[in-house]
Amino acid sequence: MIRAFIETSLIDWDGKITSVIFFDRCNFRCPFCQNWQLITNPKKYPEYNIDEILKKISQKKNWIDGIVLTGGEPLLFFDGIIEIAKKIKKNNLLIKLDTNGSFPEQILSLIKFRLIDYVAMDIKAPLDQTYFIATGVNPKTNSDIIEKIRKTIKILIESNLDYEFRTTCVPGLIDEKAIKKIGEEIKGAKKWALQRFIPFTAYKKEYRNKTFDDNKLNELYKIACSIIPDSKLR
Repeated sequence: MIRAFIETSLIDWDGKITSVIFFDRCNFRCPFCQNWQLITNPKKYPEYNIDEILKKISQKKNWIDGIVLTGGEPLLFFDGIIEIAKKIKKNNLLIKLDTNGSFPEQILSLIKFRLIDYVAMDIKAPLDQTYFIATGVNPKTNSDIIEKIRKTIKILIESNLDYEFRTTCVPGLIDEKAIKKIGEEIKGAKKWALQRFIPFTAYKKEYRNKTFDDNKLNELYKIACSIIPDSKLR
């Protein structure tokens, strides 16, 4: 279930010092994924005992701000996430969830029971047929994915929770038109982060030589800012 643990991170939650827990399953197979070996070959990595992790977290609680739950897709382990979140909350720490947004009911439950404090939701591409390419899932057997993504977007925008939407700028999937389409889907959002794509370790080989230069990224960023004023380029 847990295949990686970073005790101290300064980059996984803006403005906060965190520990990061990585879960080893995902329902997507994004061709540009950076953590694909964690998903496709989890036994390559040691399995971490959650009680040992929680013990380390308890020892650090006076100088870290919170815990990031990431992966993979953490919500595939929903019951485990609830248990872990409750234990983390006993240490008075904040919790950030990284998610692909395909589990709206689970996110709604976590918000309702105040078990998370921040959500970073990836929006891989425009919510059309491109989304199936970007996520590597079969549209015939996953025809409800886009509906679920839209539902999670709505839940987050209408909640009182802090959150951000994230889009990795992958050539072939993201361009000016794509940014405009995604922006329309998340209009009214608090924050939108455009992320630089690091091609060298992408899941699919054909994506390992694709990249945007700074000029192109800045063009996409300007479009994002025109729709969501609090946009960032990472």
